[in-house]
Amino acid sequence: MCLIAIAWHAHPTLPLVVAANRDEWHERPAAPAHWWADTPQVLAGRDLQAGGTWLGVSRYGRFAALTNFRDPSDRKPGAPTRGRLVSDFLQGADSPQQYLERLRPTAATYQGFNLLVGDRDVLLCFSSKTGEVSTVTPGVHALSNHTLDEPWPKVQKAKSALEAALRAKMPGEARQSLIYELLSSTEPAPDTALPDTGVGIEWERLLSPVMIVGEKYGTRCSTFVSLDAADTWNFCEWTRNPAGVVTHTAELSFASDG
Repeated sequence: MCLIAIAWHAHPTLPLVVAANRDEWHERPAAPAHWWADTPQVLAGRDLQAGGTWLGVSRYGRFAALTNFRDPSDRKPGAPTRGRLVSDFLQGADSPQQYLERLRPTAATYQGFNLLVGDRDVLLCFSSKTGEVSTVTPGVHALSNHTLDEPWPKVQKAKSALEAALRAKMPGEARQSLIYELLSSTEPAPDTALPDTGVGIEWERLLSPVMIVGEKYGTRCSTFVSLDAADTWNFCEWTRNPAGVVTHTAELSFASDG
């Protein structure tokens, strides 16, 4: 994932709301969100190259999502796949804190990443670059390819748009449409607001919108997740082609088990 906006206990009836875009090379094979046959409690898309995922939930009320940390000076050839960090948490039984403490000693062997893991009670964020675990506080946050709430233009835009969607007094379907509009924005940031992450100005421009459109690299899917006070999950994923057009929609609802 390259952008995750998240509302944690920021709405009276929705303890968790997530709006996320996964950005990746178009040639990398992936399956849309589905219940995994080999791990039936996991609902997520799947990276068909390395077997992990970028965002998912479980029937047991677990949530996890990942973004890469953009730092081209810190490449690790042969590093293990980061997508397994998400799927391992969804498949496991460790508490979020236990899972991250177990991960911490080996985190530096991976390419840089940020990992969100949570359940009904707590949501934690771990950065491999800082080695720190932080508790996500109630409110609206966003995570891109730097640390949580780093004020990049797309991060600020995502937070503002999600806050507005949560304030709007409208049915859930209409709120979901607002979030889809947020995730579909291709407006670039002005050059004066771009971060300098070491990839050059042309790439900074390409990567600056909420939704990235590119022939070889771009937003592959957009995801909306919500958890309500009755422990019912709503999950909607829109698969996109290189032009940003939706080619497949997976929409599922289920009640947490246990």
